[in-house]
Amino acid sequence: MKKLLTSTVRRALPMGMVRGIEEGYRRSRVKLVRTRYGDPAKHLKVIAATGTNGKTTTLCYLNEILKEAGYKTAMFTTAVIEVDGKRTINDLNATVPTTDQITRFFRDAKRAKVDYTLLEVTSHALHQHKLDGVPIKAAIMTNLTQDHLDYHKTMENYAAAKSKLFKGEPEFIVLNRDDEWFEYFDQFHAGAQKITYGKHDEAEAKITHTKLYRKGSEATVVVDHQTKLDLATALPGEFNISNMAAAVATAYLLGLRLNDIIEGVANLEEIPGRFERVETNKEYDVIVDYAHTPDGLQQFLTAAKAIAKNRIILVFGSCGDRDREKRPIMGEIAARLADRIVLTDEESYNEDPDVIRAAIMEGIQSVKGDGKTTEIADRRDAIKKALDIAKKGDMVLITGMGHEKFRVIKGKKEPWNDADVVRELLQ
Repeated sequence: MKKLLTSTVRRALPMGMVRGIEEGYRRSRVKLVRTRYGDPAKHLKVIAATGTNGKTTTLCYLNEILKEAGYKTAMFTTAVIEVDGKRTINDLNATVPTTDQITRFFRDAKRAKVDYTLLEVTSHALHQHKLDGVPIKAAIMTNLTQDHLDYHKTMENYAAAKSKLFKGEPEFIVLNRDDEWFEYFDQFHAGAQKITYGKHDEAEAKITHTKLYRKGSEATVVVDHQTKLDLATALPGEFNISNMAAAVATAYLLGLRLNDIIEGVANLEEIPGRFERVETNKEYDVIVDYAHTPDGLQQFLTAAKAIAKNRIILVFGSCGDRDREKRPIMGEIAARLADRIVLTDEESYNEDPDVIRAAIMEGIQSVKGDGKTTEIADRRDAIKKALDIAKKGDMVLITGMGHEKFRVIKGKKEPWNDADVVRELLQ
């Protein structure tokens, strides 16, 4: 009924008037829901992370650091939801939680009397005013790369939506000095202090040394040119070192002890759907990852190539009803970095999956990668194909779905989890 009413109004009224009605409705809806639950976020210490990629991993690192320091936490991310140590997989399968869902999370955090509340914040949530009135103690920016242009239309609009997190002058601001959009976000002022992280010479939490392994990474982060932290993590890849540095910089601003920061980083063993290694007892590796943007896919493939003993075999597709411009770009990235590609369906939603795959194939063909590509529409069959051709030392990468427990095909939900499918096929 709501969708029918919305589409009717959009057809009947000028676009400017429609936007005004939508803005008014969203603001009123947020206030109404908050009032119903007693505005539970009001007295919470909220640490919010935004950016295109790395939000979940950054917060999971920070969550472990805070718990190591003896604090009670609550955390809401795309992959997991945790309140006072009780963790569940986030199976909402939505870019943006509803206002009711996020407010109930705040209520649960308040009831648990947590010390810190960690929140992953999307550009959609910010644009739709879902965080209006939520006091932000620390705001973290991971990076900004192409995504959600079906919604925001331009990168400038996308950045503007993200910037809403920083405009309210949170007590602390944490920025990626290596990011292309750093200067844009650096214009915003922190109530108390701002810190930057990365490999850049001017980063205040500077990554000075890295070492990559098949099952982890090591890095040295020097804060304020004098405080040296030698860190070890179970998560592999340069991109995870960057996420780790973001969490370390935030923890440093919060005044946490250095040993708690080091131990907390080491405590994070895995994140569902984020470089998730599927145990197979085979002579090849199988990794499931949520990478679904051009930058995310490139970072993931680059990290995998750095630690793989033999070939990279990639199983991937792209989501329907989303940014269509990124599909050929992702195809080109896959063709450049993977040794074998199995192109398949992800979640088509209400789009024709053949059209989605054709757009990806354009990118693959643009760099002459079609010779190493096999197209198999059925995702289970595609995964089976990749497992069948994998040899000793190969690394099979399955991207796009990550931790998710179901997918939407032709508007209908069906149970699905990439890691479970791998285990079923190899039984």
